[in-house]
Amino acid sequence: MRFCSLGSGSAGNATLIEASQGITSTKVLIDCGFSLRELGRRLARAGSAPEQLSAIFITHEHGDHAGCALSLARQYKLPLFTSRGTWRAIGSPDFDPALLHLTRDGERLALGDIELRPFAVPHDANEPLQLSASDGHRRLGVITDIGSLTPSVVQQLQHCTALLLECNHDEALLRTSSYPASLKRRILGSHGHLSNASAATLLSQCLHQGLQHVVAAHLSERNNSPELAAAALAEILGTEPADILVASQTLGMDWLDLN
Repeated sequence: MRFCSLGSGSAGNATLIEASQGITSTKVLIDCGFSLRELGRRLARAGSAPEQLSAIFITHEHGDHAGCALSLARQYKLPLFTSRGTWRAIGSPDFDPALLHLTRDGERLALGDIELRPFAVPHDANEPLQLSASDGHRRLGVITDIGSLTPSVVQQLQHCTALLLECNHDEALLRTSSYPASLKRRILGSHGHLSNASAATLLSQCLHQGLQHVVAAHLSERNNSPELAAAALAEILGTEPADILVASQTLGMDWLDLN
């Protein structure tokens, strides 16, 4: 199994996961927070294309995650998985019901060579879900929008081979930024976004010998930096900040194999 980020940040998020068994291959797109044209360009950069996708999973309705999901699914006849709450927020009456698959916390989704396990998270959206993905041997945990740590979230991320973790902001930078007070309260709240320190705490609770890769994601361009996010995670791992991978808004992150 392998994965890459097509872009991560407040201007758009998309993660591509691929698993192969013999001559078959399954590609699942987690979120598609870009225009249809831009998503196609980013998929091509990753050596893929919309018609090669097996399914789309949308974590919640915010534009930087839902983006062109409906248009993409319609045009390429792709199964679309999301929660009932998210569908209430983004749904369209003319969307083909045969393509829609409503899922929920705790359900297991078998999509070809990939099994998705969505789970509920605290975030200011309608029934948001994050997830883990497995090919039966390796497991990837994806957390891109979450406001606070809960025992259930920590439990869902145990024994992962790789983690894609939101490191949205440095709290000191956010508190002294020019953001309106209401926006600061939202981001810092229990249903906002993870700080570098909170992401590091989450990582510390998920450490095990089989954890191969940790990727920092969804960094704020104004209230964080790759260096600060990497330093926070590196301290937990006992490694150098340069060893931490960071998914960027413009370039995402190249394919990472889980061996």
